[in-house]
Amino acid sequence: MNEHVLVVGTGRNNPALLRRDRPHVRTTLICQVEYLGNVREPAGHVRVIGVRGDSDDQEWITMVSAVHTVDPFTRIATFGERDQDRYAAIGEALGLSALSPATVAVVHDKDAMRTRLRETGVDATAHARVPDLAELTAFVRDHGLPVVVKPVHSMGSAGVTKVGAESELAAAFERASGSYMGLVNTGVLVEQFHDGPQFSVEAFTEHGVHQVVGITRKYSDPVSLVELGHVSPAPLSDEQQEEVHTYIGRMLDALGVESGPTHTEIVLTQDGPRTIETHVRAGGDEIPALTFDATGVDIAEYTVRQTLGEKILPDVRATLAEGGTGRGSAIWFAAVDAPGEVEKITGVEEARALPGVTDVSVTARPGSMVGTLVSSESRIAQVRAEGETAEEAVRAAREAVALLGVCLKVRPLAGDVV
Repeated sequence: MNEHVLVVGTGRNNPALLRRDRPHVRTTLICQVEYLGNVREPAGHVRVIGVRGDSDDQEWITMVSAVHTVDPFTRIATFGERDQDRYAAIGEALGLSALSPATVAVVHDKDAMRTRLRETGVDATAHARVPDLAELTAFVRDHGLPVVVKPVHSMGSAGVTKVGAESELAAAFERASGSYMGLVNTGVLVEQFHDGPQFSVEAFTEHGVHQVVGITRKYSDPVSLVELGHVSPAPLSDEQQEEVHTYIGRMLDALGVESGPTHTEIVLTQDGPRTIETHVRAGGDEIPALTFDATGVDIAEYTVRQTLGEKILPDVRATLAEGGTGRGSAIWFAAVDAPGEVEKITGVEEARALPGVTDVSVTARPGSMVGTLVSSESRIAQVRAEGETAEEAVRAAREAVALLGVCLKVRPLAGDVV
């Protein structure tokens, strides 16, 4: 059967994966005109449509409906956070199988997600949407410190602050009130902070049946909560893994997730797992690559196969049953604690030469402006490493990052004139 897939959003490498070795698959892509420059291999699509990000859903639907009339779509897909709401609305309008607008809305709105999880008895984390500093302060006085203050709608840990003292609330509220990564700010959320190790859980859902694929231990900056490293498989007991699997299934059921990959961040507290946030997409930070190294499950490939209507859970489970490699696979990120212009990054070859290191990538090029750690976009380099155990892999990656040096050009203070 010939397939014509409508990809909503830039899609990263996934549209090319959809077409690879599949001559019966064609793709049309629609995204915000502001991000047309991020579309990879645009000539590989039948057509590429750009629409302003501030256009309403109906304009997006009208544009793709015109194409659908002359060249009907058989499938619809999205592979990132941005424009998932458009994808859901278009899927519903054209009668194409997609996540429902209600599910996408509740996942994107962290306040709505918290409310749903509380109402269904899955997670009773205290939270509130706060319109001003006074209500934020009132929440803290009712529930105590520490708390997490963040935008209701954001990604990449942008605008997130862990607050340990009332004197920090004003700055945290201001930070969470900003708009990040092209997403419109819809308010500020404050929530109870949970102590315990943090994990990312990758899963696939098919016809409402959930299967956890991998659990990755994640390490975050203690203040900004930006991720600094990940390792897979997470060092958990069989009992802990089962507890996480059960919790994730209950959470995804509560949010109405019926199909596709999900990426959920949790804290394993003394009282069991608690949600940080969840996403109806594959994880970032190369977590799918770490998962593949540890389990053999290729999340990108299974996402593509599921997009094309294939049943994937039997194959996913068969791969998981093989037990994976048993080795640890880690990534660690480098950041700086001062603003400036990057002149050069040193120590790259020395880092690459360390035992266990498989890749060193520099993301901040000479001339780039960098600053303190405020989101995942603030990180300047990353190291991948493997080891016989998760601990060995993390150690190798961190040792390699420690060898990197950053030369910054900073502007001197001019001073005030009186």
